[in-house]
Amino acid sequence: MDGKFFKNIEFAKKLALKEEVTYAKGQVVSKTLVQTDNVSITLFSFDKGEEISAHSAPGDALVYVMEGEVTITIGDNAPEVVTEGNFIVMPANISHALEATEKFKMMLIVVKG
Repeated sequence: MDGKFFKNIEFAKKLALKEEVTYAKGQVVSKTLVQTDNVSITLFSFDKGEEISAHSAPGDALVYVMEGEVTITIGDNAPEVVTEGNFIVMPANISHALEATEKFKMMLIVVKG
C-alpha cells in the first residue's frame, strides 16, 4: 500500500514514532516522512553533545521531543530546555540552534505558507 504524501514508513500499521529512528554514536540521524512544498515532517535522533548551529528556516518549525532532552535557543531569547513529551515552535526566518544535552529524539514539522 502506497500513500501520496508519507514515505519511509509503513501504512495501515500501528507504529511507535520514536522507534522509527535510531541512535548512532557521535551522529545526528534523520528520517524524512513528508516533504512537500509547504510541509515537511522529519524524525531525528541526536547523540549526546551533538548540535545544529544557528540557522533559520522559511517556515514555522515545531519540535516535538519524543525522548530525552534538548536545549533550544530561538533568536535573542534565553535557551529553553525541552524534555520528552513537550514541544516548542520556532518562528519562520528567526535564527535558532539545538544542542543535545543528552541523547534525544524529536519530530520536526515545518509549515510554509
